[in-house]
Amino acid sequence: MPVAVGPYGQTQPNCFDRVKMGFMMGFAVGMAAGAMFGTFSCLRIGMRGRELMGGVGKTMLQSGGTFGTFMAIGMGIRC
Repeated sequence: MPVAVGPYGQTQPNCFDRVKMGFMMGFAVGMAAGAMFGTFSCLRIGMRGRELMGGVGKTMLQSGGTFGTFMAIGMGIRC
């Protein structure tokens, strides 16, 4: 399939760039969701201080990585 060139000479991103972009978008959305759900769940079980920050951070990284991976797979399938 030929690469389309825009009116100012820019080209469209290749498949690897799209997969990276999908991972980054998914990671950002997953981090936001992890911050909300992680804060709620850690406060519910009674965490405070450093323990709370560690628990929320761990939840944010886990959900960001998971959602980013699925978004990257979806972008890979699309291209």
